[in-house]
Amino acid sequence: MSDHTLDLLEVALEAGAAILDIYAKPFEVHEKTDGSPVTVADAAAEAIIMDRLTKLFPEIPIVAEEAVSAGDLPSVADTYFLVDPLDGTKEFLKKNGEFTVNIALVVSGVPVFGIVYAPALGDIYWGGLREERNPLKSDKAGAFYARVEEGKLGGPKKISVRTPDAGGLTVLASRSHLSEETARLIDRLNVAETVSVGSSLKLCSIAAGKADLYPRLAPTMQWDIAAGHAIVSAAGGVVVSAVTRQDLSYTIPEKAVASDLLNDHFLAFGDASERTSLLTALEE
Repeated sequence: MSDHTLDLLEVALEAGAAILDIYAKPFEVHEKTDGSPVTVADAAAEAIIMDRLTKLFPEIPIVAEEAVSAGDLPSVADTYFLVDPLDGTKEFLKKNGEFTVNIALVVSGVPVFGIVYAPALGDIYWGGLREERNPLKSDKAGAFYARVEEGKLGGPKKISVRTPDAGGLTVLASRSHLSEETARLIDRLNVAETVSVGSSLKLCSIAAGKADLYPRLAPTMQWDIAAGHAIVSAAGGVVVSAVTRQDLSYTIPEKAVASDLLNDHFLAFGDASERTSLLTALEE
């Protein structure tokens, strides 16, 4: 793997180690202005990621969840990092391990590289597109998975999406954020199994060929899903806006505020041939 890819994986591992130190001890929970929970683990991980990314890529702006919540949303152009230092804070509070460190690189509206690390589970996923405009200049396009043991990265395995079984789809649902609209869509599809998973691990399950569809017809922010989106794309899958019916894209306008980073509702799936039927089901 390229040096920059390894550098970014090390950043995620370091942030994950800081989260686990806090996870193992009693900690306070605070409430942000939007009512969502936040802990000292979010801040500790974000501080590490911001520091390391600034040193590695001083020319690339960083849009990070806790900084934006504090009113710090930098002006960005074509290229920027998106950081969610602890995606799945509710899962973190429940102590079920299904929370992740998310780091993504967006170029011209497309997530071209992403890392999703679940430190409590010891699972790390990453993936990227080989593009001339990708500043990482990755030597390997595609999506990968590795185990992390005692903070050390194991050997990477290439992952890819799957073709759905004729018996029906395996559909992923949010463990903490399942909307009525999403539930109604699932009811209209040929579903063999519905699995509840927390945080960006749902997108990683699509990329790894463990499931077929993740419909999210409820609000998310760019930093919530960009890293997972990059991994799905690198594994051969698709993330489609439920509004435009096109591939989900990312933009941050001039003088943006946090609400400008809200995503469209979306569908993430592995088999592109399912695109038409899934979008038709949205309209029924």
